[in-house]
Amino acid sequence: MSSDYQYREAMLDWLEQFAQEIRGIDANYPEKDSILEGAEALNARLHERGAFDPEYFYQAEKDAEELYSRYLQVTQRANENERNRQQSSLKSVPVGGHKLPRLPYSYDALEPHIQRRIMELHHQKHHQSYVDGLNKAEKELETQRRKGKFENIKHWERELAFHGAGHYLHTLFWQAMSPDGGGKPKGRLAEQMTRDFGGFDAFKAQFSEAADKVEGGGWAILVWASRSGRLEILTAEKHQNLSQWDVIPLLPLDVWEHAYYLQYENDRREYINNWWNVVHWPHVEERFQTATAVLWSPLV
Repeated sequence: MSSDYQYREAMLDWLEQFAQEIRGIDANYPEKDSILEGAEALNARLHERGAFDPEYFYQAEKDAEELYSRYLQVTQRANENERNRQQSSLKSVPVGGHKLPRLPYSYDALEPHIQRRIMELHHQKHHQSYVDGLNKAEKELETQRRKGKFENIKHWERELAFHGAGHYLHTLFWQAMSPDGGGKPKGRLAEQMTRDFGGFDAFKAQFSEAADKVEGGGWAILVWASRSGRLEILTAEKHQNLSQWDVIPLLPLDVWEHAYYLQYENDRREYINNWWNVVHWPHVEERFQTATAVLWSPLV
């Protein structure tokens, strides 16, 4: 089989796949029909062409590149419209209007790894206190802005950071666990772990060790570093200290004593080891897919 014939067949295969991709665009753009007609017409001309003509096929290749460039512009606009639609459907939380989120499972669903009583106290008492503290700080700062007079601003900014980080991390923490959890991640997240940590086992070992060595109360957190384009493992004392800006949390582990002491007493390591059995990797993967859309230039 000649290389000329193979080239022609490869272009025909590409055009057929290209046409299928265009048909899959949900948005009803006039350009979509025009590009599809162009791809189908080019496909028909190549089928009709018998002998290989280098000049003819060179022009066909140029036409295909122009169609693909137009296709990218259409898909970019379609993606932007979808993002705008999603953002317009989101409602911001009013100042001081944060609420305790419902758990996506029952309080006893994570047993035997995390007992019901721990989950009840953790969610109803501790998380609720962060929601209350965040609302109080937001309302106080709103009042001070309205008066144009800021009293004890250092205290209220600290309260905003502490309770806000506590509320947001706990909200993510509940979602990152499941009675059907455990195992290993799959897909792009697993591939990224291999690139950044050398594999899941190396990631798990570092994450577990980091969580065990957090001083006092705090967190171990898998994050997407949008500036360096890598996964990283961070720790946070309390909820907000020793962290980084410009990262997106993907998987947090709460190692405050209230998260495990009633069941594991001072054996934090056993709690960490058992926690891996309830990690909800599909949710982590979903956050990873969304987070990786944010990738800033490192400015180096």
